[in-house]
Amino acid sequence: MKKKALTHFDTRGNAHMVDVGGKEITERVAVARASVVMQAATIKLIQTKKAKKGDVLAVAQLAGIMAAKKTADLIPLCHPLSLSSVALTLTIDAKRRAVDIEATCKLKGRTGVEMEALTAASVAALTVYDMCKSVDRGMKITDVKLLHKSGGKSGVFNGR
Repeated sequence: MKKKALTHFDTRGNAHMVDVGGKEITERVAVARASVVMQAATIKLIQTKKAKKGDVLAVAQLAGIMAAKKTADLIPLCHPLSLSSVALTLTIDAKRRAVDIEATCKLKGRTGVEMEALTAASVAALTVYDMCKSVDRGMKITDVKLLHKSGGKSGVFNGR
C-alpha cells in the first residue's frame, strides 16, 4: 500500500494551497454531524422555544449555513467554493439530552466540500452552546465528524 502524503505542504515543507486546476469538475457532496449534550431542563427550554435569546434551533441552523459559506475565510488553505446547496437539520433527542446537527453541502467543482460541512455542523453546535450557556455551562459539543463524502477521484467515503 502506497503511503499517502499530506497535500498542503510542498517538497520543502512549506504550506501551500493545493492546485486543483487540473482536476475534473464533478458533483461533490459532504455530510457532517455534531451533537450538543446538555441538561434535561435545557432541552426543555429549546423544545418550548423559551430560551432568552430566541429560537435556538432556527438561529443555529442559520449560523451553520452562514459558516459553510465562510469556510475559506476561517480555515487556512481552503479553497473558496461556490456552494450550490447547504442544508442543516437540527433534531432533539430528549433521551440522550442532545441536539443533533447534520450538515450537507453540495457543489459541482474541482475540490470537495468536507470542510464546509464540518464547519457548518461545528458552528451550529457552537451557536446552540452560545444561546444556552446562561442556563447550562456544562454542555458538551461531541461527535463532530464526517459522515459521508462523494465526488472526485477518491470516490465515496461513508463514516457513519
